Amino acid sequence: MKKIVVWALLGCFACKNDVKKETELKVNTPEITAKTTEDYAALKVYDNFDSLEPLLNIKDDKVHVVNFWATWCAPCVKELPHFEKLRTVYAKKGVDVLLVSLDFPNAFETKLKPFIANQNIQSSVVVLNDPDSNTWIPKIESSWSGSIPVTIIYKNNIRKFYETPFTYEALEKELHTFLE
Repeated sequence: MKKIVVWALLGCFACKNDVKKETELKVNTPEITAKTTEDYAALKVYDNFDSLEPLLNIKDDKVHVVNFWATWCAPCVKELPHFEKLRTVYAKKGVDVLLVSLDFPNAFETKLKPFIANQNIQSSVVVLNDPDSNTWIPKIESSWSGSIPVTIIYKNNIRKFYETPFTYEALEKELHTFLE
């Protein structure tokens, strides 16, 4: 139990720490499909960054807002309603929100899915379960320290990276730079 608490505390400040020990248990199910409330939510699990990477480079004239988060990260959880509101307000204006969970595999069923259901998250949620974070973090952004929450906003070839929690007002302000 101590190990999990320590990892959770460290993770909120710097996910760049080597998390291989905590994520050795890989989920080999590529997609978990749910049809009922008891199943909580449909959840796509990417076991490697290369399979997730195309979602970070879509060229379709939409504005894509991608947030990396985890249920054990308090700042992440605090800002999630802002992304939900953004999705609701701007969906018809060509804005797509993707929430990339970095939760550990042993928490998918017990924490992540219930959290998604309890918070009524309607944005697309996927899981990145690639334990080699030291390899994929710099592929996303070379300056990324590994801490979360992290957000990427992009439209075609224009991209901004934010290693900070957002208020709704700050998130909306950044979004507007892509809508103008």
